[in-house]
Amino acid sequence: MDAVFAAVADPTRRVLLERLRVAGPQSISDLADGLPMTRQAVTKHLAALDAAGLVWTQRVGRERHHELNPIPLQEVEDWLRPYAEAWDQRLAALKHHLGEDDDD
Repeated sequence: MDAVFAAVADPTRRVLLERLRVAGPQSISDLADGLPMTRQAVTKHLAALDAAGLVWTQRVGRERHHELNPIPLQEVEDWLRPYAEAWDQRLAALKHHLGEDDDD
């Protein structure tokens, strides 16, 4: 999980993940389109995402297509769930204390 957190700490990598989530598998050229960096820089970011298990790479003809692997992100979400539930409970208790219950 540490590798996933390290990978998504970078804003460019989050942009790449979002592009893969929304548009599906893409080539490096597609992913680099509109970014203020070279395809070589995008390749380095994809290597970091790959090392964290966040992308799959498949050869399609002469190109390599990259695809989001959501499993590591699901593992992070599963790990975070108890913390989110605890905050939900605290916020519900505060709402109740302030008299802002939904059933009023």
